[in-house]
Amino acid sequence: MAKQMSVISFTGKLGHLIGYKRNGKYFLRSMPESVQQTAATRRASRRFGIASRKGAFIRHAFYPHLDIHCDGGHINRLNKLLIAAGDHHAALTGFRFNQHTGVDRFFAVAPRLLSNGVLNIPAQTIAGYKGIAALEVKVIATRIDFRSRQVAGSETVTLMIDPDGTFQETNVSLDVPGQGSLVVVFQVRAMYKDGPSNSRQYTAADIIAVAAPQLLKYTHKRTYPKRKILLPNLTYTYTYPAVIQLE
Repeated sequence: MAKQMSVISFTGKLGHLIGYKRNGKYFLRSMPESVQQTAATRRASRRFGIASRKGAFIRHAFYPHLDIHCDGGHINRLNKLLIAAGDHHAALTGFRFNQHTGVDRFFAVAPRLLSNGVLNIPAQTIAGYKGIAALEVKVIATRIDFRSRQVAGSETVTLMIDPDGTFQETNVSLDVPGQGSLVVVFQVRAMYKDGPSNSRQYTAADIIAVAAPQLLKYTHKRTYPKRKILLPNLTYTYTYPAVIQLE
C-alpha cells in the first residue's frame, strides 16, 4: 500500500487505483488484474456484506444520540464482531464505540438490564479524577428490528453524578414500545466546570445490553359447536279424578 501525499485525497476507484482511509490517513492500492472466487470465498464475501450493512444500520441508529467521538477503527471492529456473531445479536454486548475507554473506568459495578425493561445501576463508590466536577451519564435505549432494518423508537435518559460521593442505587425505566431487540448504550462523559471533556480517556459509550424481542404468546382454545339436543315428540296424557255420585 502507498500513502496519499497530495493535497486532495480520495477514496474509491480511480483508474486502476483504489483509495481508502484508515485511522484518519489516506492510502492507495492497485486493483488486481483478476479475481477468482471459490465457494468458500463467496460465502465469506456474502457474510461480510451482510455484516457491514447491519453494522452501518446499527451505527446510524445511535450516531444521532452519541455525544462522544468514536475511535477510527470502530467500524471495522463492529463488522468483525457481527461476522462472528451472525444472528446472535446478544454478542454485541460489551462493544465500545470508543475502544480507548470503557464504562468500567467509571463504574466498577456494571449496570444491568432487568427483565421488566428497567436498567439497574447498583450502588457503588465512583472514582474521582483531578479536575472533574461531575459525570454525565446518558442511557440510550433503541428498539431495533434487525430483520426489517427498522428502528421502532429510541429513548434517552441523562443523569448528573457527583464523582466525589457514593452513588446510590438508581433504576431507569426504559419504555420503548415496538417490535425488535432493545439495544442499550451506556454513555459516560467527564464534565469540567466549563464544559464536557473531549479526551478519549474520559469519554465512554458501551453497548451494555441487548434484549431479544419478546414473542407474543397466543393461547388457542378449541371451541366446539353446541350440540343440538333433539327431543322426541311427547304426547301428554292427562287423567282426571273420577266423579263419584253419592246416592
